[in-house]
Amino acid sequence: MKGWAGVAIVALTAAMLSGCSSDYVMATKDGRMIMTEGKPTIDKETGLVQYTDQSGHAVQINGDEVSTIIER
Repeated sequence: MKGWAGVAIVALTAAMLSGCSSDYVMATKDGRMIMTEGKPTIDKETGLVQYTDQSGHAVQINGDEVSTIIER
């Protein structure tokens, strides 16, 4: 019985932690849809939108190219 309770606690914890980071979709003015991991940030000084792509790489795109950012 203790084994099942431990498995249930681990599964519940993993499910809760995976829900902490929301994915977003960015639409660009040329029609591309960019999937991101976590919320993209906008650097007000440079105008660049910084995000992490689905492969885990940090990427920047010119903010003028982005039309919308939507939480998935």
